[in-house]
Amino acid sequence: MAHWEHYSHPADIGIRGFGATKEEAFAQAALALTAVVADLKTVEPKEEVKISCQDQDDEFLFVDWLNAVIYEMATQQMLFSRFEVSVENERLSASAFGEKIDVKKHSPAVEVKAATYTDLKVRQNKNGDWMVQCVVDV
Repeated sequence: MAHWEHYSHPADIGIRGFGATKEEAFAQAALALTAVVADLKTVEPKEEVKISCQDQDDEFLFVDWLNAVIYEMATQQMLFSRFEVSVENERLSASAFGEKIDVKKHSPAVEVKAATYTDLKVRQNKNGDWMVQCVVDV
């Protein structure tokens, strides 16, 4: 069930995450974010980086989460291929696993500048599964 996808948007790139839980969907969206930059198959989960953020609104929390991942990618000069996400009382805590960017190995295509509020959705479907999405600025 858990998976991610990219979708077309006139200006930038849309990302979606799907999962049985909100946390799983957030993690899948973070994988979609990384996949905008590089092929996930080339990124080994060698190092762990802790990430946290907080917001009362699920949609704002989702954007905050993605922007925190983008921040860590930029400041740590890393790509991530696995995420463990927990949300309790409006606070997201996560571990991101990846490795330092190696241009020859990862062939980064673009740099993601930010997650935006464009096309932002955090929804639980009738069957209980979650879908999250937004457009990222590249």
